[in-house]
Amino acid sequence: MRKPHRRAALLTASLFAAAVLTGCAAHVGVGYSVYDPYYADYHVWDQPEIGYYNQWVVETHRPHRDYRKLSRGDQRAYWQWRHGHGAHGEHR
Repeated sequence: MRKPHRRAALLTASLFAAAVLTGCAAHVGVGYSVYDPYYADYHVWDQPEIGYYNQWVVETHRPHRDYRKLSRGDQRAYWQWRHGHGAHGEHR
């Protein structure tokens, strides 16, 4: 009768380990990269970049939309604004 208890314990430990590792992986990941064709550089779309984007939305009185769904004209307007704000070292 010990075998069912061992199997249950092993199954529980396996599920716990999977949950912990999955949770950690979610925190390690970084945002996706966005290419700025107007300045020929890349930006990681992470918390700092999202902060700049949200600031741009407010300052330009635009509705908030996912950057990837903006028109090319609005994307260009964002990058023009973005390169005028923040240190150049903050974009990647």
